[in-house]
Amino acid sequence: MPLRYPTAARGCGAAVERWMFPILSVLFVAVLLLLSGISGFKASTAFLDRRLTATDVRRGSAHLPSFAYYITGGRGDSSRVLRLLLAVYHPRNRYLLHLSADAPASERADLAARAWLSIPAIRAFGNVDVIGKASAMTPMGSSGLAATLQAASLLLRLDDGWDWFVTLTAEDYPLISQDDLIYAFSHVPRNLSFVNHTSDIGWKEDKRVKPIIVDAGIYLANRKSFFKATQNRVTPQSFKFFTGSPWVILSRSFVEYCVLGWDNLARTLLLYFTNVLSSQEGYFHSLICNSQDFQNMTVNSDLRYTAWDSPPTTEPHFLNMTDYDEMIKSGIPFARQFRQGDAVLDKIDRMILKRRYNKAVPGAWCSSQNRWIDPCSRWDNANIVQPTHRSEKLGKLIKTLLDEWESSTSSCR
Repeated sequence: MPLRYPTAARGCGAAVERWMFPILSVLFVAVLLLLSGISGFKASTAFLDRRLTATDVRRGSAHLPSFAYYITGGRGDSSRVLRLLLAVYHPRNRYLLHLSADAPASERADLAARAWLSIPAIRAFGNVDVIGKASAMTPMGSSGLAATLQAASLLLRLDDGWDWFVTLTAEDYPLISQDDLIYAFSHVPRNLSFVNHTSDIGWKEDKRVKPIIVDAGIYLANRKSFFKATQNRVTPQSFKFFTGSPWVILSRSFVEYCVLGWDNLARTLLLYFTNVLSSQEGYFHSLICNSQDFQNMTVNSDLRYTAWDSPPTTEPHFLNMTDYDEMIKSGIPFARQFRQGDAVLDKIDRMILKRRYNKAVPGAWCSSQNRWIDPCSRWDNANIVQPTHRSEKLGKLIKTLLDEWESSTSSCR
């Protein structure tokens, strides 16, 4: 059973232990993970049927793009995270799954084993990992931001070929197949990031910028609360404060800048946002829009479909069947937020993704012709895609966004 000893995540200052799946059985690995308290798991190629050898994935500017997905959830979310993984899986991509510290180790082990069983291609491509040493990810604190930066660093270290870093939670779901998404993004410059942002912070100046908070999850085990100082601080003058959606699609070059921070701006802003309420709504936005290298490489959209009540509350409402038509018409690739097991998810699977229960979304890489078995139980070429009309809608949306970006009407520049 191969074992990887703790290695420092590049640029994060965090040590991460990672174990690989053993070569005996899934049952054995699940029991072992429960007993050992290890901090990370990785699928291996041990059980790969050699008759199903996959074509090597080709990466780089001359080939189709790929995505690094960071998918998060909390206690009780393993089934939702697995379903989301199945809905966005493609051999070209990389995946890092993270259940927060309030979830028991048994749930993380179960997620790892079920992912390994549900998607046979994982055993060939080895592109799914589960974080075992979890972070608190306090909803309103900075531990979630710290976990995101750690995930970005890990994905840089694990895979040198992906082009965009995508953050998703258990409450998200795709409205498009990966074949369609990959095809649409093949026409996007790979140094562009998609970040919903504004410098018109309004009420957030008093509620988000000035208060000083301390995330209890940073130093207390399994705490998801925060403490607030009695006094406020002034709005920063050394940089311009931007805010927006916490869900982002970041270019690899910008992620490298966040982790390595060669001009120190990334670290300076991180020191400030450690004590900011809802820091994930401002850190990447402020960093990218204050950076001379990246502020002109920012498309003002998070590519998420959300629906707000009137008058709006602090969170969009949960999507359901009444939202289906508008979601699909929008051409937006992702939507949030959904309740677990809502019927609208089944409709998206059936009508849009063509996904069978507990199976990955079929794509051009799937080669099984037997209608009675999983079409992705066998595969051929992961370097081709077969887009549908859904990619045309997304393509039109992206073209509109790029036109706005080029005309400077929707960029922090």
